[in-house]
Amino acid sequence: MKWFGVLGLVALSDCLVTIPLLKIRSMRENLREDGRLKEYLDQYPYRTLLTQHPPYPGVAYEPMRNYLDVSYVGVISIGSPPQEFKVVLDTGSAALWVPSIYCTSQACAKHKAFNPLLSSTFLVSGRPMHIAYGSGKMSGFLAYDAVKIGGLVDVAQAFGLSLEEPGKFMEYAVFDGILGLSYPSLGLQGITPVFDSLWEQGLLSQNLFAFYLSSKEEKDSTLMLGGVDPSYYHGDLNWVPVSKPMYWQIAMDSISMNGEVIACHGGCQGILDTGTSLLTGPRDSLLNIQQVIKAKAYSSEYVLDCDAINTLPDVVFTINGINYPVPASAYIKKVHSHICLSNFEQGENNSSDTEIWVLGDVFLRLYFSVFDRENNRIGLAPAV
Repeated sequence: MKWFGVLGLVALSDCLVTIPLLKIRSMRENLREDGRLKEYLDQYPYRTLLTQHPPYPGVAYEPMRNYLDVSYVGVISIGSPPQEFKVVLDTGSAALWVPSIYCTSQACAKHKAFNPLLSSTFLVSGRPMHIAYGSGKMSGFLAYDAVKIGGLVDVAQAFGLSLEEPGKFMEYAVFDGILGLSYPSLGLQGITPVFDSLWEQGLLSQNLFAFYLSSKEEKDSTLMLGGVDPSYYHGDLNWVPVSKPMYWQIAMDSISMNGEVIACHGGCQGILDTGTSLLTGPRDSLLNIQQVIKAKAYSSEYVLDCDAINTLPDVVFTINGINYPVPASAYIKKVHSHICLSNFEQGENNSSDTEIWVLGDVFLRLYFSVFDRENNRIGLAPAV
């Protein structure tokens, strides 16, 4: 039976659509260079995940999203003729939105803006659209137009056009907008996300997508739609059931170092998230890990001796009985010749009893990831 699954993936690799991803400077790097990172983090601290339904049905709440550490973007186009935008391909949100020419925020002046007057296929809905992020709220209106991604044309796709963008956060962004790849339940009611539209319009051979995130600076990183290319990973894919189909959320067994559990005692939840670069967990667990790796708080970040990259052991995430080691070279980031930072980010303690971790690009660069909507599962294998 296992061979049939492998052969199926190989066959579908002939039908997959690939979208090259560009590696960019993150907002955190831009803010740090500008000397404004501490001010930003003081103003917009990390928010915990919502554990209850949002109080206002007309607003999509994404409090964990601040896009501070986004490292990869893809290029899409909207309209006829097409207008191009760099967007975050984000498994932690559901909506597609880009700036509009009617946006009054300073951030919009620094990015490409969609002009509805230039598109012959544009339709306006008249419905307002609001998305509340950890760093402010995007306000705009819902519209419909052709969206082109990786050569596929998604007809009459619902998307947002911003009239106002949140706080200062988009001023430092290299990307123009967001394209969400989470489950539809995370988005606004009655709006079909891009991936679901592609599937419903019969444009994909299989109801899944996959990410290969390269650690290199070149354009090696790829989003795959409708199939999987096995040449991007070693061995077999290990499948993990989605525990809560909203985010791409899974159950984790433990987080350990040298065989000793240092977090996620007795099990916890993990969210695979292409919209961040770091490894984020509850405050108490993160403080313990920073202490274990001897990282010291400095300003708004945690610094440590760069020699630690060669001496510290792996941090091992055990998921569904399989160990996924993350070496020190991945969880430590060198920013200058003698300055290194911890890639573990301290979040809020979750209001529920469940410990929730967010596994960003630090983890996803090491492990090729398949997001299987048909079977509500995630496939993981060591990346090439």
